[in-house]
Amino acid sequence: MIKESRAIEILRKALFFSEADQTEMVLIAEERNLTRFAESIIHQNMARVDHTLMCRALSGNSAGVSATNDLSEKATRKLVDDARKVAKQMPPDPDFPGLVKSPRARRYPGYVRKTAEFSARDRARVVEKVVKIAQRENLACSGAFDIRTTVTAVCNSLGTEQYFDETTAQLTLTVSDKDGRSGWSQGFSRDVEQIEVEDIVRTAVRKVMSLRTPETLPARPYTVILEEAAVASLLLFLAFLGFGGKTLVQGRSFMSRKIGERITGENITIVEDPFNPAVRHIPFDYEGVPKRKVILIENGVARGGVYNRYYAKKAGVESTGHALPPNNPYGPYPKAMVMSPGEATMEEMIASTERGILITHFWYMNFLNPMRTMVTASTRDGTLLIENGKIKAPLEDMRIAQSILEAFANCEMMTRKRKLCPQYGAMMYIPAMKIKDFNFSEVGS
Repeated sequence: MIKESRAIEILRKALFFSEADQTEMVLIAEERNLTRFAESIIHQNMARVDHTLMCRALSGNSAGVSATNDLSEKATRKLVDDARKVAKQMPPDPDFPGLVKSPRARRYPGYVRKTAEFSARDRARVVEKVVKIAQRENLACSGAFDIRTTVTAVCNSLGTEQYFDETTAQLTLTVSDKDGRSGWSQGFSRDVEQIEVEDIVRTAVRKVMSLRTPETLPARPYTVILEEAAVASLLLFLAFLGFGGKTLVQGRSFMSRKIGERITGENITIVEDPFNPAVRHIPFDYEGVPKRKVILIENGVARGGVYNRYYAKKAGVESTGHALPPNNPYGPYPKAMVMSPGEATMEEMIASTERGILITHFWYMNFLNPMRTMVTASTRDGTLLIENGKIKAPLEDMRIAQSILEAFANCEMMTRKRKLCPQYGAMMYIPAMKIKDFNFSEVGS
């Protein structure tokens, strides 16, 4: 892992080489150690160490971006010169705000040494434990145990200097029987010792209801209970569809012209909160701007979105510290969302359901109608029928066609306990949900 002094030294040297009007440097260094297993056997151990150095050079109001994974002096000189040359060829953008000197971001621990030092042998012992528990139920295992250490540093020619190091551990598991029925679960934490291995396995095993043939339900609305991973997919797509400053400024957000209006049920509050103790997300963005806690939806009312400096200027607000890397086309979006919990347990939500469907997670979610927050996806690895307050039988997987906002408006219960769910680089700390009138469009995936 690159320590803070070395990371800042690399970026300062790059800034020294630059002849642009203003220069911004971003360093992302990652160590990844991964164990994959299938049919209850480890089939891959891999380790990867990589660095990405990015430069954004400004010539007046024009910006050029270049990137490399070579940290040598020769490559760094070429990197900053390439960015400067690109900037010279770009048309001026009068909306570009230039760079800014930012204060040091809040400091808190994201790095856990035990996680960073968790070896291949340690991961193999965890997989062995997983396999033994599943084999007691005559189930086969597949999945991955992924350990990462990441360093992010940002410096610019105006004096901004930021550094953050973090670790993550993620165990993902699918268990299956000889007839192809499967159950899925995962655990995620910065501290590998907080991964609850036995709970993950037993959760996945409960989804595989052996000795039962899956039933089929007609496609129509049903009451559903969404486990945390399924809620996370809906929340992440909601963020893509409208919590970012780019979609808000361009009028493509479902919240455009609806700030201050009720858009979900009163029990829904969603906050972008990188400082939450369960999350501890990187405290600054890729422009070096310190992140802010942002209320997105409060008691069902739309409150606002997140911004980088470019779209903050267009909107006439201040950046909330949510710029993505300089070579991205997407604009800002939240990556550390926290949803307020309810008062129920999963068992209480199931017991309160006369007839419904329990959904473990979704597969291949995609947009149908962005302004209506309509998405489609298939259920997967544990779709179960609930009757008279009890799990009755497995179901054939079904495809949804559902508005996320309407689903959140129809949320009847949420769990008191929340889980940290990672998806596509975002972290979400969220409860499970019980939702009425959730729409299914067809049977099968």
